[in-house]
Amino acid sequence: EELIPARADKLIFILAPVVTVFPALIITATTPIGGTVNLFGRQVTLQLTDINVGVLYVMAVTSISVYGITLAGWSSNNKYAMLGGLRSTAQMISYEIAMGFCFIVPVMLAGSMSMRTIVDAQKDIWYILLQPGAAIILFISMLAETNRAPFDMPEAEQELTAGYHTEYSGMKFALFFMAEYIKIIAVSIIFTDLFLGGYYLPFQSTIESFAAGAPWLSWFNVVLPYLGPLILFIKVALLLFIFIWIRATLPRIRYDRLMSFGWKVTFPLALLSVLVTAAAILLVGG
Repeated sequence: EELIPARADKLIFILAPVVTVFPALIITATTPIGGTVNLFGRQVTLQLTDINVGVLYVMAVTSISVYGITLAGWSSNNKYAMLGGLRSTAQMISYEIAMGFCFIVPVMLAGSMSMRTIVDAQKDIWYILLQPGAAIILFISMLAETNRAPFDMPEAEQELTAGYHTEYSGMKFALFFMAEYIKIIAVSIIFTDLFLGGYYLPFQSTIESFAAGAPWLSWFNVVLPYLGPLILFIKVALLLFIFIWIRATLPRIRYDRLMSFGWKVTFPLALLSVLVTAAAILLVGG
């Protein structure tokens, strides 16, 4: 049943779930799910669009969902919803800074902001092996960005009932959950493309060279491009398992500690990882 509080700002109350779910749907527009394959005599690139500022696009779209949550909390005219919206906004903005610095690391290593170029640059070695610190910080920031445990303070039922969606019901309530779970899948794909080699196997260049030199494996390099989406899916499924595992294992942390951890731990470490990467590139000579 669709219920709207009598004192709510009705227009914003209705639009807030849409503003939240829309960025989750378009965030993966620039993320490749596979290489170039031959389908019915045509070369097809398994990516919606490849723009030269793909990483910047992802960072920008990720930030938009904050508006939907803030508007949901404010328009409900409910103190619990308002507090949940404010908590979520502060949390997401705080951890987005660390996430932004972690995005810079693969951009520096690949020398491009194109998502496809970053994935292709990991054909020899995944970036999680070159810069594991940045990968771990990015994953922690993504947990906070998606309001997942142990960073689900905006939905702390002991304090805030249901947080920013306290007053929501029916399809509008479902849209918030849809946005949350779509975003979890989206950030898993983004993490896979930035640090786990995307649709590539580990050390794929070496594997392809070995297969090319072995007559009994001549079919392998022909089939491999078509396996790209499956390889990506397995990596994303593993990340989703870790998301659920963390939720089942770790308790919710106190809000002040959550913010302190974001500003005093993840932010300095993310900045340090950028400086270390820059120094390493400078010393190695690019």
